[in-house]
Amino acid sequence: MLPDYLSMFLADHDCLSVENPATGEVVAKVAIHTLPQIYAMIDKATSQGRAWAAWTARDRATVLKRWHSLIMDRKEELAAICTMECGKPFAESLGEIAYAASFVEWFAEEGKRTYGETIPTFAQGKRVLTFKQPVGTCAAITPWNFPLAMITRKVAPALAAGCAMLVKPAEATPLSALALESLAVEAGLPQGLFRIVCTEDPVSVGKLFCEHPQIRKLSFTGSTAVGKTLLAQAAGTVKRVSMELGGNAPFIIFDDADIDAAVEGFMLSKFRNAGQTCVCANRLLVHDSIREAVLERLLPLVRKLKVGPGNVQQTQVGPLINRYAVQKVVALVRDAVEQGAIVLEGGGLHPAGPQFFQPTVLDCVTAGMTIANTEIFGPVVSVISFKTEEEALRIANSTPYGLAAYFYSRDIGRIWRVMEGLEYGMVAVNEGALSTEVAPFGGVKESGLGREGSHYGIEEYLEVKYSLIGGLAA
Repeated sequence: MLPDYLSMFLADHDCLSVENPATGEVVAKVAIHTLPQIYAMIDKATSQGRAWAAWTARDRATVLKRWHSLIMDRKEELAAICTMECGKPFAESLGEIAYAASFVEWFAEEGKRTYGETIPTFAQGKRVLTFKQPVGTCAAITPWNFPLAMITRKVAPALAAGCAMLVKPAEATPLSALALESLAVEAGLPQGLFRIVCTEDPVSVGKLFCEHPQIRKLSFTGSTAVGKTLLAQAAGTVKRVSMELGGNAPFIIFDDADIDAAVEGFMLSKFRNAGQTCVCANRLLVHDSIREAVLERLLPLVRKLKVGPGNVQQTQVGPLINRYAVQKVVALVRDAVEQGAIVLEGGGLHPAGPQFFQPTVLDCVTAGMTIANTEIFGPVVSVISFKTEEEALRIANSTPYGLAAYFYSRDIGRIWRVMEGLEYGMVAVNEGALSTEVAPFGGVKESGLGREGSHYGIEEYLEVKYSLIGGLAA
């Protein structure tokens, strides 16, 4: 049952069908926007953005804080919507609501701290200073796996900086996005300043966002291939861009690690959202001397995982998002086995339904296998052995991606060497989770450009203006 405030977005024709990935049931039909409508939305957002930029940072913060409160007040309702359309367990959806709201609260405060500076002058009678202004109307394209948090992580800093924002959510998960827009308006955000754009033609809308001259900033979370296309399209109007793209996260357990803690951290990293996160452990690198000890602890935990629909209380691993995702995981596992990997647990579809895959452990994976060089986006563990610290770093870095990496060690010298040697934008040491609103989220190499969260996140939506004031000599 959907809340009443979503009824205005539903339609019977010219619509986007939203399916529950656990059952295949169509749970809603959402009205789609035509290109002329989107042009009009951009015009209105730009007009509203000029007025919004003139608000004081404190007044903008007041609205954002009300939005944060409404999100938290409706957390159970929003979590149910999230689970319904993306399939993740309800407990994880509740965690996502808190995570999503944290960005709204954080940037409500950061908007008051977008300081300029005075610079020591270069000549008598002149003064040099800088100040920051909103970049202008922004657009964002967000994925299905975190349908609320990926929006607030972009929209909250944009609004706090004084920008307007249009968001195209994933076609699979428009309901969470529309709920956020509705609650933002209820919180007092001017109508038209933040709009959700629903479409069945994401290619055309993405191109429009890139080429429209009124849109001055594009933020995208998704695959590296699509990100490259958007970067090329955005070059024509020299837009500011933020890109949070694919990952291939290594999770390294060294021989001096606390094995119990490492396996616990790995389980947290790997199986969240059925392995469908850009920062989840993609490759488990284990020192050869402790491989058996790690597997002895890992396999019983994997076997105990409860697979099922996200709205069932005991569920820990939900469905994959669609049949194409299932086909990809099936193909990767089959290919790995053909190349010599050994299935220690799982390895195939789960009886819970056609979009469920068994939590799987593959041993004897090598760095050259396709599964070790592809973002799996499924509940599959690929175990790779190594003998030396240098070999672990070489394997970990042998990828064009550089989003997140994890490792466990108790040797302080090794911690510093490996932390500095990993070619990743984010590194977690003796921890299995690293996402937080207070730290900069983003990657290097082909994992993206820019940072989200922390005080760096709002800088992505601001321009620095230099002003020289002359004629001040007595």
